[in-house]
This record gives sequence, structure tokens and C-alpha cells, in this order.
Amino acid sequence: MAVAGRKPKPLEQKKRLGNPGKRALPEPTTTLARAMSVPEPLRNLGTPGRDFWDRLWSGGLTWIAPQTDIELVQMLCEQIDERQLLRYRVMTEGDWRERNGLRQLDSQIMTGLSMLGFTPTDRARLGLAEVKYETKLDDYRKRKAKILDAEVVSEE
Repeated sequence: MAVAGRKPKPLEQKKRLGNPGKRALPEPTTTLARAMSVPEPLRNLGTPGRDFWDRLWSGGLTWIAPQTDIELVQMLCEQIDERQLLRYRVMTEGDWRERNGLRQLDSQIMTGLSMLGFTPTDRARLGLAEVKYETKLDDYRKRKAKILDAEVVSEE
């Protein structure tokens, strides 16, 4: 399902550009208070799916809602189980149709991870993370500021 228009810029990119729109930018939330444990899966999962289940809930328990997102996480973990079986068949038999199916399944998994906020861009859009980039320009500005500070001190 395509959405018309341009995708919004991530928060950290707007900050690096100096906030060209001059709108107030939200501050990223570092943690949300939620004292919950990892819920049990709704249906049986294989070993890779169960491991993925535990990693997803452990990593995203602060922003994933067990009441509403549990079915999406369950489907994603089932896809991980399916991916392991399909990948084994692709590696042993090498059928191009199964390889194509594996790539489509990979794409669906990435979409699911994105929907749950497990990519850096999506976490930034949710206001959960901010990526800090050290550029050569930032390094130059720091050195320049030190030189100017040293000159001010020496003049006094």
C-alpha cells in the first residue's frame, strides 16, 4: 500500500541541517516506563522463532504493546521459523523459485520489523532514538572553538 508524498525526514537529519523548517523538534524519548515481562507466544514456535520472540520483546518491551502488538510479533516469529526451513531448502536444492520466495519472505520480515520500530529510521520517527554522527565538519568546529577559546584566554 503506497502512500502519496515524500517520506518524512528523520529527526537527526533535521537537526544536522540546523532545523530548516524552524519548527519545534521533539526530543527523543530514551525509555518508557513499563514494568512487564516477556509474554508467552500465542502459538508454538520453533527454536529460531522462539529465540527471535525473546530478543524482540527484550529489545522492544519499552515501546511494543503486548495487548495490541502480540499478534504481529507472533506472525513475525513464525516467518523466522519459515525462513530457516526455506533457506535450508534453497541452500541444498538451489531452486530459483524457492530462492525468489526466500527474498520475498525477507522483505516481509523487514517490513514487519519496520512496523514494530526495529530499524534506526523507524525508532527515530517514533522518537525512541537519535543517531549521533561525528563528521569531519563537527571535528573542525570543535578544533576551531578550542583555538578561539585559547586566544581569548591569552588576550586576558
